[in-house]
Amino acid sequence: MIYELRTARQVAQACGDDDLVVWVAQGLSGGARAWAGGGAVLAAASDVCRRDRIAVWGDPADAADLLRHALAESGPTFRPFGDAELIEQVAGRVEGLRRVAAFSWMSLDHLPIGPSDGVSWLEGAFDGEITRLLAANAPDSYAAPGRPGVARWAGARVEGALAAVAADAWSAPTVGFMAGVATASGLRGRGLAGRVCRWVSGRLVAAHGRAALMVDDDNAAALGLYSALGYRRRPVAVAAVSG
Repeated sequence: MIYELRTARQVAQACGDDDLVVWVAQGLSGGARAWAGGGAVLAAASDVCRRDRIAVWGDPADAADLLRHALAESGPTFRPFGDAELIEQVAGRVEGLRRVAAFSWMSLDHLPIGPSDGVSWLEGAFDGEITRLLAANAPDSYAAPGRPGVARWAGARVEGALAAVAADAWSAPTVGFMAGVATASGLRGRGLAGRVCRWVSGRLVAAHGRAALMVDDDNAAALGLYSALGYRRRPVAVAAVSG
């Protein structure tokens, strides 16, 4: 039996408060929806970190049944997203579904320790500076000034110039999300990214109870930085409807 979850609390209870599912659910605001059935839970939301996403959790067979229902309800633009092994199994059970990407989800449930002096929220008209820093040093960043879901930016300066940034973006009520991390190429190696990420992560944990982010598996520097801050790594994968 498939039934729709009507509140964020129901979603958290159904999936054991899994941070990936709770994040995609976005507090069931803005048209986000969630379903449960058997031993599986799905949450779907549009334009979360620039994708229409369906978080998948639980038993593979039950998740496949739920996913057929969710895709019929939400449409083929939505991409199933969850633990790598689970997505592999679900993709093998749902006709027309194939795995298209793999990376890491990382989460933090405590305040990080270490220096974060010299970092602050970038209040005022700094969009141009942030945009230029991202264009030169992180052109593939999903977060950018003015994009839907990107709430605010933090940064550090060196001799008056913006040197490193990170964003609070697509945060859910109980899972803060960090994105848009970038450091000016000529200023790398000074620990600036660590300070900015530590500062933003601390504020996300304080506001939401935990923080999370996504990172490519071949980005060793970023994986090392986030691990040093206390983030736990979780291999995940994404599938898409063919055609």
